[in-house]
Amino acid sequence: MLRFTYAANAGEGLVADASVVSDAAVLQVHIPMGKEFAESHVSYFPKLLALALDKTSITDGPYKISYLNEQYTTHRLIAELSKDKHLLSVMWTANSAERQQQLRPVKISILKGLNSYRIFLIRKDDQVKFNLVNSLQDLRGFIAGQGAQWPDANVLAANDMPLVTVTQSDSLFPMLASKRFDYFPRGLYEIWAEQPAHANKGLVIEESLILNYPSPIYFFVNKNDKALADRIERGLTIAISDGSFDELFFSVEGFRKGWAELHNNNRKLLKLKTDFQDQD
Repeated sequence: MLRFTYAANAGEGLVADASVVSDAAVLQVHIPMGKEFAESHVSYFPKLLALALDKTSITDGPYKISYLNEQYTTHRLIAELSKDKHLLSVMWTANSAERQQQLRPVKISILKGLNSYRIFLIRKDDQVKFNLVNSLQDLRGFIAGQGAQWPDANVLAANDMPLVTVTQSDSLFPMLASKRFDYFPRGLYEIWAEQPAHANKGLVIEESLILNYPSPIYFFVNKNDKALADRIERGLTIAISDGSFDELFFSVEGFRKGWAELHNNNRKLLKLKTDFQDQD
């Protein structure tokens, strides 16, 4: 069996460490290039994909995971993966009704539901204002920042939450710091790496609120790639059953913190409605 390990240099992808197998016999899997910052949580997704494929190597054969040569926006990744002839094989993103129409989801929550719960990045001096929020109506007195292509933006808009959207999501951090909006909802899995990266902008993690709406992150493949979707699903199911899924998940410090934060009784839970209800 040919096994692959995650390379130290993200640009190298997943590389063989043992046998030599002809290219024709190896499943070629192309994935998006990850962002370099917050490496601990970004690298989790290709590691989990490799785990799922490794669990099915005996029955389905060897594989090789490699990266696209450049970073694309989520919109471009979806467009590429939707093509009949697509360079991309697999992507991971938040679920939405529209994305399920465009692509084939593997309906296993790869973040154990953490993306369905959001806490906020805010400006340090604004914590006293957020302490006074007790309801969604109170929160409507503040403006959220979101990526224009994210399902979250549609969810917030449908719930009459004021928001500002941008195409380049990385610009949201300096925009929050410069008071273009008031809070930036982030998944419980990602905020712990992001806040230190932007602490020099005066951004902190809001302490009193937690927002909930169904937003599981799935692996997605092309509509016609049923065999690949089935293989990933079988591999994830095996990994969940034998404990290796949880072992990888809880090896990420930010995920452990997010999991613990779900049980923080000091936060007020605010629920939003969506057009789909599957949390997992």
